[in-house]
Amino acid sequence: MDEFKARRVVDALRDRGVNAHLFRGTVEFGVRVPLPGGREAEWDNDGTAGLEAQVMQDGDLADYDQPIGHQRTSSPPPAPALTREGGVFRRFIDGFRYR
Repeated sequence: MDEFKARRVVDALRDRGVNAHLFRGTVEFGVRVPLPGGREAEWDNDGTAGLEAQVMQDGDLADYDQPIGHQRTSSPPPAPALTREGGVFRRFIDGFRYR
């Protein structure tokens, strides 16, 4: 995923109250969201065209045979917005690469 697109997705999720983070892989960028039980979902950090999540636990793929989640019948209401990562120094940290 393009760095700027990943940052826009993270910012949009944080605006809806989701604790999302920008994930910097070796080449690609993605979105990381912490899940209950010490797991993390990572989207689009492997360079593929599709949008799929990898569920990781301690850096390894999590056990998909025993899922702990369930599908909701309706979307939850947005939570209060979270602050964007980086704060005042965001442009300094990222080297003024914003478009």
